[in-house]
Formats: sequence, structure tokens, C-alpha cells
Amino acid sequence: MKQLQCVVFAAVAAVMLVLPCFTADARAGSVTLNYANFPPAPTFPCVQMERWKTQVEKRTEGQVRINTFPGGTLLGAKGMMDGVIAGQADIGCLCMAYQPGRFTVTNAVSLPLGIPDSKTGSVVLFDLYNRYKPAAFDKVKVLTMFTTAPANIMAKGPVRNLDDIRGLDLRASGGAADILKAWGANQIGMPMSATPEALQKGVVQGLFSSLEVMKDLKFADDCKYVTMTNTVVYPFAVVMNQSKWDALSPEVQKVMMDLAREQAEWTGAYMDGHVENAVAWSKNRGVEFIALDDQQREGWQEPLAPIIEEWIKKARGKGFDGGGIVDTISGMIDKQGK
Repeated sequence: MKQLQCVVFAAVAAVMLVLPCFTADARAGSVTLNYANFPPAPTFPCVQMERWKTQVEKRTEGQVRINTFPGGTLLGAKGMMDGVIAGQADIGCLCMAYQPGRFTVTNAVSLPLGIPDSKTGSVVLFDLYNRYKPAAFDKVKVLTMFTTAPANIMAKGPVRNLDDIRGLDLRASGGAADILKAWGANQIGMPMSATPEALQKGVVQGLFSSLEVMKDLKFADDCKYVTMTNTVVYPFAVVMNQSKWDALSPEVQKVMMDLAREQAEWTGAYMDGHVENAVAWSKNRGVEFIALDDQQREGWQEPLAPIIEEWIKKARGKGFDGGGIVDTISGMIDKQGK
């Protein structure tokens, strides 16, 4: 009996000695990456982040683990690109509209060119990047790109025509300043998170953004009128530190590249569905949505033509074919609409 006990003990001891070796070997090929994002967790840029994380971990069969940091807990909005380049985060999601002078080519999708929805905008942006491969991204690896849904006017009072918008203080960011100026409104720059308090205190009378925020940030409680201008989208990019990318195995790199365009399409479709849900939710809370007929839409669009012309001129001054970029985007929009 004692001899049997010794044999069993020896066998268990052998297994305990070998098991850590197997565990170490299993973990030796794994990679952990930190992914930074700046908006709150429930918002669409972070929803797409979690979806991307899940897909990468699943498709690499656990070779890659991703820690996500929403809400600016690792990097803030304006420091995202440089933070990823410096290695403060392995991956980061940035809104290019926050740095209009840095991302000239890709920010062209935020011109008032008639992008009808987020899925169209996301695919056009992704294809535009791959067409031109702008030098602004030379120090990082681009993993995907996407856009918001088109911006509309959310306000405390009704904006039914251009006379109603003149003199209004509206929160907006990026190139939206030029659009609001062309309409006679005043662009007020501030973080989206500060806007609810600004609305309540009367610092702004509304905002110019995509409509998911009516539900996500409860703007429907203060902005009881939405004017459907469907004017411009805001472009986003997900980028990775180049050294971290180079250290990945070819198999993992292929998984991420195979996911790149798919992620752009998925995010756009998700965003469009989320906006529809936010609109329905807002209507149930008594928000009036003001539609523009074709004649009215032309009247709103007419003051915006000089913005496109000025952008083309400035792009040429920086050495870009501004007219060609605008024509390329217009052609891509038409192609997506067919």
C-alpha cells in the first residue's frame, strides 16, 4: 500500500513540475496590447473598439489580448496620435477633425460634399486613405477608419430657416466652424462632455453634431428641436504604434488587416442604426424634427460652396491636389449610392 502511495505521489509531483512549463509555453507567444480611446464607454467609437477587440482575440485564438481604455483614461483626444507614436498606448482612436491642419487629405471627407450616412462616409474615408496613403500616417499603422453620421442642428428653439440660425451660439468642433459661420451662427468650441451644462446655463443654445448624442448624452432633454441639415461627417482613425506592429507575427498582422475594411463597414452600419434608435427615442420625449424640402436644402447648401473652394486652394498651397481629392470623394460617394 505504501509503495502504491509513493507511486501516486511521484506521478502527481511530476505533473505539477511539468504543468508550469506548458503554461509558460502557451503564454510565450501571446501579446497584450493597450487600446486608448477618448469618448465615454457607451459612445459609438468605444462600441466599435470593443467589437474590434473581441474579433481580434477570437480570430487570433487568444494569441492577442487587448486592454481597452475609454473616456480618456490613458490618452486624451488631442494627444492621441502623438501618444501612440511615443508608445504611451499601443493603439489609439482619434478624431481627425480635432487637428484639421495635420490630416489634410482624410479631413476632406468633412467638407459639405453630401455624404448621406455613416456607412457611406466610413467606406469612403477608408478607401480615400488607401488611395492616397497620406504622409500624416507614416509613423503609425492604420488599422481602420470610420466616420460619424452627418451633423444636424440640435437647439432649444426651432430653426426652420437661415434667418432662425443667425446669431445662435452652437457647440461644434473642427471644420464645422466654417459651416456655422457661413450660415450666420457662432461656433463655440468645448468638449462634448461640457455641453449639457453649457446648454442649461445658456452659454450655448444648441449644438451641431450627429444625432446619436440626443440619446447617449441625453441632449433630448434640453434640445427640443432638430433641424435635419445632414451636412457633414467627422472622420476617425484607429492607429497602432509602428514598433508594436512590426513586432507582431505575420499571422496576427493578417488578421488585423483582413478586419480593417470590415470594421469600417461594421462601424458605419452600427452608427446609422444607433442614430435611427436615438431619433425614435427623442421623438418619444417630445423632440420635433424639422425636415427641409429640396428648395430649402439648396438654400442651406449654397453658402457652403466657398468652403469647398477655399479648402481646395489651401490644399494646393500645401502641395496636395485639392480638386482631385474632392472629385475622388464625390466619385466614391456616387459609387456607394449605386
